[in-house]
Amino acid sequence: MEKNIKLEPSWLETLKDEFNKPYMLDLKAFLVEEKRKGKKILPKGSLWFNALNSTPLNRVKVVILGQDPYPTIGHSHGLCFSVLPDVKPLPKSLLNIDKELFDDLGIDNFHTGYLQPWVNQGVLLLNAVLTVEAGKSNSHQGRGWEIFTDKIIEIINSRCENVVFILWGSYAQKKGVSIDTNRHLIIKSPHPSPLSAYRGFFGSRPFSRTNNFLASKNIPIIDWKL
Repeated sequence: MEKNIKLEPSWLETLKDEFNKPYMLDLKAFLVEEKRKGKKILPKGSLWFNALNSTPLNRVKVVILGQDPYPTIGHSHGLCFSVLPDVKPLPKSLLNIDKELFDDLGIDNFHTGYLQPWVNQGVLLLNAVLTVEAGKSNSHQGRGWEIFTDKIIEIINSRCENVVFILWGSYAQKKGVSIDTNRHLIIKSPHPSPLSAYRGFFGSRPFSRTNNFLASKNIPIIDWKL
C-alpha cells in the first residue's frame, strides 16, 4: 500500500497480518503497476481506508456494504454510496436511498450526498473493493480487496455484538453470508439502484428498523439527518 496511508489503531491491530499475505502483496504490486502506467486510481490513497479510519472497531454499530468506489473523478472518498459535499446531481442509487429515508423517517437529505456524519456515529460504509480506475466501474474487482474486506466482516462478526448489517442487493448478501444472526441483525433488500429499487428496496424501512433494533439493545441510535 502507499506509504502515506495510515490505519486507525484498532483496525491496524486486527488487520496488520493481512498486509504481508500474498494476496495483499499481489494487490499492492497491481496498484503500483497501474499507477506506473499513468492510470488514475480513485479515491486518492489517503482515503482508501476512510471508512475504517472514521469508525474504530469498538464503535461499529451498523455496516452497509457496497461494491466499489464511484469511478467519476471528484465523487468517491472511501465510503460506499457517499460522495464529496459539492457533488451534484447525486448518483441515482444515493438519490433512491434518500427517497427511502424520507419515506421511512421523514428525513430530507436531498441537499447532500456526503455521508461522513453517519460514519462518525458508527455506520461503517464499506465497499467490497476499495479502489477503482477512473471511468471504469469494477476495474479492480478480483485483485484481492474482496479478501481484505471479507476479513473486516469476519472481525466485526466475531468481536462485536448487536451490529446491524444492511445488505442491499445480491452482491452484498453473498458477502454477508457468514454473519451470525444470533449475534447481529441482518436487514436485506434489493439494491437501491434504479434497476432494482422498485423490486423491494422502496418500503423496506432499513433506517427505522436499524434504530428500533439499536434502541432495543440500549445502544444509542443513528441520527440519519445530514
